[in-house]
Amino acid sequence: MSAPATAPAQDTAADRSAHRSHLRRLLGRPELGAVVGAAAVFVFFSTVADSFLQASSLSTVLYASSTIGIMAVPVALLMIGGEFDLSAGVMVTSAALVSSMFSYQMTANVWVGAGVSLLTMLAIGFFNGFVLTRTKLPSFIITLATFLMLTGLNLGFTKLISGTVSTKTIGDMEGFESARAVFASHLTIGGVDLQVTILWWLGLVALATWILLRTRAGNWIFAVGGNSDAARAVGVPVKGTKIGLYMAVAFCAWVSGQHLLMSYDVVQSGEGVGNELLYIIAAVIGGCLMTGGYGSAIGSAVGAFIFGMTSKGIVYAQWDPDWFKFFLGAMLLLATLLNAWVRKRAEASK
Repeated sequence: MSAPATAPAQDTAADRSAHRSHLRRLLGRPELGAVVGAAAVFVFFSTVADSFLQASSLSTVLYASSTIGIMAVPVALLMIGGEFDLSAGVMVTSAALVSSMFSYQMTANVWVGAGVSLLTMLAIGFFNGFVLTRTKLPSFIITLATFLMLTGLNLGFTKLISGTVSTKTIGDMEGFESARAVFASHLTIGGVDLQVTILWWLGLVALATWILLRTRAGNWIFAVGGNSDAARAVGVPVKGTKIGLYMAVAFCAWVSGQHLLMSYDVVQSGEGVGNELLYIIAAVIGGCLMTGGYGSAIGSAVGAFIFGMTSKGIVYAQWDPDWFKFFLGAMLLLATLLNAWVRKRAEASK
């Protein structure tokens, strides 16, 4: 008689233990707060804007999300590694300017200009990481200096070479159409028109997630962001990891810059200023801590999606666009508070 009574009790205890284990893992996910916030934003704009749920509207939301999300992914990895990059927004414009002006002035194939642009951006990313690791100065100061230098170079070189603040059109040059197909084409899936940047965005999120969770480099990123001295003591290549993270930001800036150029044929030299804050906001909303050592690439994608829903949802609701910054700031504050609460609950349940 005792065996039947004991087995259910053991099963119940095992079930409760498994439930607590699943709950701890769920609460420990950096992007949990962002997912809850994204669901709330989606329901809100679905209610107040009748056209928000239309396929064309969702396509526009995804495009707006992807333009921020492509850069939010490496920025999130950099923040997990404990650093910032305030030059990320201007670097996108620099990438487009170098590609455009080299191709036009040298009458070269557009792909040649894109290749020169890639090398230039990687060099800038290496510069940021190298100066950071050699001088021990805060990344805020170093990348702020890079931001100011690039802002001046973008405007100065463009006016010097083109005579105006914008580049010359390269739409009729060799290689432009194939480059546009890679960086600025449209895809029709299920009758819905989607920008190729959405695929770039999702691919980068998947790659970054794999790196963070499945590779040694991912462990290094978390270790460096958590405590760089302790990481160095156990053999983590701290300098190489940080330089690599800055070069990853530079690579994604190149991708975004090529999209900007191939979409409009010309580039305004003053674009990009302020976008670095949007990338950081998306990463923070997605669960990245300002102190480093915590976050996820998926969270940055959710943060970028919240940005896309908010920016376009306000338009579909026919509100004054000036309210966008207010909603973005409120979402940043609420997401940060929610993320802090989730982390406390996760730590308390251990």
